[in-house]
Amino acid sequence: MAKVIVAMSGGVDSSLAAALLQEQGHEVIGVTMHLWDGDDDRLAESLCCSVEIAESARRVCAQLGIPYYMFNYQKEFRRHVIDFFLKEYAQGFTPNPCLACNRDVKFRALLDRATAFGVDYVATGHYARIRQDTALPTPSSQSLSPRFQLLRAVDLDKDQAYMLHTLGQEALSRLIFPIGELTKGEVRERAKARGLFSADRPESQDICFVPGGDYRNLLREEHPESILSGPILDLEGRELGRHQGLPLYTVGQRRGLGIAAAHPLYVVALDPTRNAVVIGPAEALEKRELLATQVTFVSGDWPTAPFSCQAQISSHAESFDVLVVPTGETCMRVEFAQPQRAITPGQAVVLYAGEIVLGGGRIS
Repeated sequence: MAKVIVAMSGGVDSSLAAALLQEQGHEVIGVTMHLWDGDDDRLAESLCCSVEIAESARRVCAQLGIPYYMFNYQKEFRRHVIDFFLKEYAQGFTPNPCLACNRDVKFRALLDRATAFGVDYVATGHYARIRQDTALPTPSSQSLSPRFQLLRAVDLDKDQAYMLHTLGQEALSRLIFPIGELTKGEVRERAKARGLFSADRPESQDICFVPGGDYRNLLREEHPESILSGPILDLEGRELGRHQGLPLYTVGQRRGLGIAAAHPLYVVALDPTRNAVVIGPAEALEKRELLATQVTFVSGDWPTAPFSCQAQISSHAESFDVLVVPTGETCMRVEFAQPQRAITPGQAVVLYAGEIVLGGGRIS
């Protein structure tokens, strides 16, 4: 049996993950990452990062009779997630802070901590799966053989593989997702059957450092210089009104534009060069392709020719058929079989072959 660090969020998912691993005979250590700045009253209210959450994780670990530790990653979280989030919005992008946190903070820190502890694996309560195979094709003209695949969860309604697409072979070789084969209902039932303290604990859908989900107040407080009024332009460049600040709008938005028109108008693009919000009819939101940068593949192998697969352009969107064309180092063009609506720069496009996550990149 192995030594396993389990990232404990205080919720039912990570609690059951720890319990299942312990029942399998592993030596389990519970760890909570202290991410929010304790001197910041706004962040201190966060449901994801509060003292209440840490206490819940501690109680579950006490129930299971396993060691529990809390480690401070406030500086890393501030630099790689909060500051990144604010900077992206200020530059006209719509960022996904959970992707940044997984990529630059959580898994990197947990795996480093495991190495320092002499621990074999890290486990989390994510809804995703890992499969090991020694003869797997990659999306390339060459026949290469990655050892590990990242797969969607069995419960597609809770699937979090989109958020994990930057994980590579080294990380996957040391990660365990114990609940990836279960539905959310089954997780709660099994937690209740074991009498876990967190079995009925509600889950938050908010951005963890933005209680209530309204990032606008955070921008006003920390980056007031980015909230500058500017023109609202139609597709021909005519000014139809004034916006209240570029970061307060996102592609696909309809409400709050303050423009009277005979037909619905939507935000089609954000233009930081002109500090302009560009609006148009619904059909103007439809695109036939996108460009992505910072592209990575789970296999670690860069494709040498175009290939077909499926893609997803936000964490809750449906996947659709695409042709992927590598265009340079860490860049690709993704062509859609059918036009797609509201492609949002700053979000991620993630590639799939059925249930297998191939990789992805940042929509530019």
